Amino acid sequence: MHSSDPRTLTRGSGSARKERPLTVHHLNQLLLVCSLVLLVAVAAVRISSRSGLPSLLVYLGIGVAMGQDGIGDIQFDNAELTQVIGYAALVVILAEGGLGTKWKEIKPALPAAASLALVGVAVSVGVTAAGAHYLIGLEWRQSLIIGAVVSSTDAAAVFSVLRKIPLPARVTGTLEAESGFNDAPVVILVVSLSQTGQVEHWYVLIGKIALELAIGAAIGLASGWLGAYAMRHVALPASGLYPIAVMAIAVTAYAAGALAHGSGFLAVYLASMVLGNSKLPHWPATRGFAEGLGWIAQIGMFVLLGLLVTPHEMGDDIWPALVIGLALTMVARPLSVVVALLPFRLPWREQTLLSWAGLRGAVPIILATIPMVEGVEANRQIFNIVFVLVVVYTLLQGPTLPWLAAKLRLGGDPEAADLGIESAPLERLRGHLLSVAIPEKSRMHGVEVNELRLPAGAAVTLVVRDGTSFVPLPSTVLRRGDELLVVATDPVRDAAEKRLRAVGQGGKLAGWLGAGNGASRS
Repeated sequence: MHSSDPRTLTRGSGSARKERPLTVHHLNQLLLVCSLVLLVAVAAVRISSRSGLPSLLVYLGIGVAMGQDGIGDIQFDNAELTQVIGYAALVVILAEGGLGTKWKEIKPALPAAASLALVGVAVSVGVTAAGAHYLIGLEWRQSLIIGAVVSSTDAAAVFSVLRKIPLPARVTGTLEAESGFNDAPVVILVVSLSQTGQVEHWYVLIGKIALELAIGAAIGLASGWLGAYAMRHVALPASGLYPIAVMAIAVTAYAAGALAHGSGFLAVYLASMVLGNSKLPHWPATRGFAEGLGWIAQIGMFVLLGLLVTPHEMGDDIWPALVIGLALTMVARPLSVVVALLPFRLPWREQTLLSWAGLRGAVPIILATIPMVEGVEANRQIFNIVFVLVVVYTLLQGPTLPWLAAKLRLGGDPEAADLGIESAPLERLRGHLLSVAIPEKSRMHGVEVNELRLPAGAAVTLVVRDGTSFVPLPSTVLRRGDELLVVATDPVRDAAEKRLRAVGQGGKLAGWLGAGNGASRS
């Protein structure tokens, strides 16, 4: 394989390599190729969503097809560039995942998720490494690196698959939080094992991991709280600046955490989770912007990883990958779930689903580039084993997860859809204008305006229905698809939104049936 130069593109294995400076014509060609790849990848989302496959398989396939063994015949082997871009993409993916994580669902699952991300990872690394050493015959250092690399569940795969399956909130919250938390200790472990020289003692590694996690958590929580406070009290001149500002705060949390020698990945996830649960202005637009960036990050990262693969060199590594993957999926992951969740006494059905839902994705493949960059012995074999393992077992686990949930009787009807509420601050008037969209499954359908029982200082001022707007009466019945404009004074803004969400979840009897109403009954 040829070494790659990011300023040049080499095509065809038999042609001589020629260094040519980039021109506007080359830039136009590159933009055309990138846009076509992006369009194909976006169209492929439909395939992945219908089949239940995590999108990584489709995008990896596009990258492989463009690579040196595919129709594109593009020579690319820059592991260092892939690692840098992969880290950047992972920051965006974790930010998007944190912004979409609901605190009310994840709060009860935090202790279990933290245990899975620490104790579970330790058990999984040990068992997988033992399998790689005794079953395949790899050296202990290589076995431990593989065990660490594949012990991290992938946030992108988990978010994309689980949010389509109606599971109990405890299971979904545990899996989402675990995927956001376990990247941090695994990255630290892989970097330590891949460095030249003698590996640090286990107690030194544990102390190092604990310190970096503590620093990352502190910076992430502080960044999220300060960022949310600023976003709520500073009126930006254009609504389109709010999504950019939110993503900038999240990326700043990662950079600050990494520069402070803490876990930047944990910092960005926690900061994004705080921001996502802080009732920020123009939230639906911010959420959509983050989702778009997350998709672009996934597509670019997976295609690049596919380009890095050399399929014709992977023949000898397929069998070892299958054996190690079997040990990971059938022994290491279930054992790690049982040990990590022993204090929490979860039902066996939920533990079974948690064991099977430990989805791997791009994160292990990105982490497999660390030994390549550090020059670890047999680094290409490590990368090939991880790549094959991730593809095969994702293909096996992703589509069968809904079936297993149904067999375990853990599936069910989705909860009533939450309202889409967008808030625009009215600084000079010391008030807020809430734009409320009533989705199809909202229990606000059929509720009269006066039955909303909004707090004093808040009122529904306009209803938009089927493209027609009108001022509602107290007896006006709200319908699915309606858009409401609610004016609220600054002191009751949060109470008004809380009440609207309660009615959206519990209907007109919200408050008497256990859902909080956010306001006193009048």
